[in-house]
Amino acid sequence: MIIVWSPFAELSAAELCRILRLRQEVFVVEQRCAYLDADGYDEASLHAMGRDQDGQVTAVARLLPPGCKFDLPSIGRIAVAQNARRFGHGRTILADAIAEAGRRYPDSSIRIEAQAYLERFYGTFGFIRTGQPFDEDGIPHLAMIRRTDR
Repeated sequence: MIIVWSPFAELSAAELCRILRLRQEVFVVEQRCAYLDADGYDEASLHAMGRDQDGQVTAVARLLPPGCKFDLPSIGRIAVAQNARRFGHGRTILADAIAEAGRRYPDSSIRIEAQAYLERFYGTFGFIRTGQPFDEDGIPHLAMIRRTDR
C-alpha cells in the first residue's frame, strides 16, 4: 500500500469523494451509525490515502493539528475498506499517521478517540486510555494518548 498525505486544500474533488466514500462505507453503512461525518475538521486536517497496487483507495486517516479539536495533535477517521482487511493496512496507515504527526509536531504527544473494542489494537502502538468510556453516536469510545516520552 502506498500512502500519500495531502492538506484538504490540495485534494482533488475525486480524491475527496474517495476519502468520504470509504469513511461512509465503513462508519455509516457497515457499522450502521448515522452520524455527521463532515464534522467541520476536515478543512484543517491533513488527509492520508492508502492505495493498493491497482490505485484503489483502501485505507484513509486524517491528522488534526494541535488546537483544532484537542490541545494535542489528533489522528482520526481511520478506515480500511472491507475487502482490504486482514492485510495489515490498518496497522500500516496508523504507523504512517504516527510518523507524520512526529514529523510535523516533534516532541508532541498524540490524542485519539478510539472505538472501545480497538483499545488493544491502539495499545500496541503505545496509546493508553486516559479516562472512562463514553458514548459517541451510539458507539462506546475511549480517549487515548500516545506520549512522546515512551
